[in-house]
Amino acid sequence: MPRRRKSARPLIAALIAAAVLAQCAPAQAENVIRLPAPAYDPAIKAPRATAVLAGGCFWGVEGVFSNVKGVISVEAGYHGGSKADATYQRTSSGATGHAEAVRITYDPRVISYGSLLRILFSVVADPTLKNRQGPDQGPQYRAAIVPLDSAQHEVAAAYLAQIGKGGLYAKPIAAKIERFTGFYPAEAYHQDFMQRHPTHAYIVRWDAPKLAAFKRFYPAWIRGAPAP
Repeated sequence: MPRRRKSARPLIAALIAAAVLAQCAPAQAENVIRLPAPAYDPAIKAPRATAVLAGGCFWGVEGVFSNVKGVISVEAGYHGGSKADATYQRTSSGATGHAEAVRITYDPRVISYGSLLRILFSVVADPTLKNRQGPDQGPQYRAAIVPLDSAQHEVAAAYLAQIGKGGLYAKPIAAKIERFTGFYPAEAYHQDFMQRHPTHAYIVRWDAPKLAAFKRFYPAWIRGAPAP
């Protein structure tokens, strides 16, 4: 009897599955660097403070900061632009002036404002990129510090100058300090996205490595359970 040829379908299916798994496998976070502590970072004795920071897609920014000890809550939203245009559909055009951002409520007796900036630029956002982070491009994905008072502005300016002069980057710092004009909470389905969808392909590829890098660089700042 003639020998039957083995079907190529199982092999093709296996190769496709392997390719998919490779794309979704945890990757090393790109452009992570364990930055030095801020040289200027005055202590604040108040039990609560608020920070507004932008660092690309807010899923990962929120996902990392919700795991930081001393952070009370993190809310994804839109900084800049107008309230009328503060929707995901409109800001995605890149023409509204908004940036995807987070509003962090924290205990400055536990984690300082300067330390939040250190985490932001160590593992969340590359401060040398202009109007983009990771796979996302456009001004809505810019990295920015949005001080809410003069004290925060002084810390932000000092830290950007510090890391810019420290010989840590081959390119100049592109992240800016921007004036606070309003923060508008994002739609409900964006909130706690990383915590609720840990196996989402984007989270696995781009954001989980950021959280892993944070835990590797700053183990003393890991909180027991993610902040709401």
